[in-house]
Amino acid sequence: MKVLGLDVGTKTIGVALSDALGWTAQGIETIKRNPNNPEEDLERIDKLIKENDVSKIVVGLPKNMNGTIGPSGEACQSFAKELEDRTSLTIDLWDERLTTVAAERMLVSADVSRKKRKKVIDKMAAVLILQGYLDRQS
Repeated sequence: MKVLGLDVGTKTIGVALSDALGWTAQGIETIKRNPNNPEEDLERIDKLIKENDVSKIVVGLPKNMNGTIGPSGEACQSFAKELEDRTSLTIDLWDERLTTVAAERMLVSADVSRKKRKKVIDKMAAVLILQGYLDRQS
């Protein structure tokens, strides 16, 4: 049972995938979103689901520090609902507060250049979202 983890943003979607046992998360890619054709995002995710035999999806839910859900969170909920309707897979929302900050810190401590960090930050955030989810399940 593989699980797909998504860090959904307005410009990109970070993608991570679990191993078949659901123990570890690996970054796969960062999807550049096309604001003129949102269908492209969903088609790419469909392809990843089929290629990797995915049985569940975890979407990061950005919450405010006080636990409320703002516009970004509402957009992620809407995206998750659209994915669920489209794929018929179980979609779990996972509190992603500070995952991007944690990903940034990890990359800085690994001495990754600012230019390279920008390219992988969303994928790394997706890994942290998915790994947190997987750890909680076990």
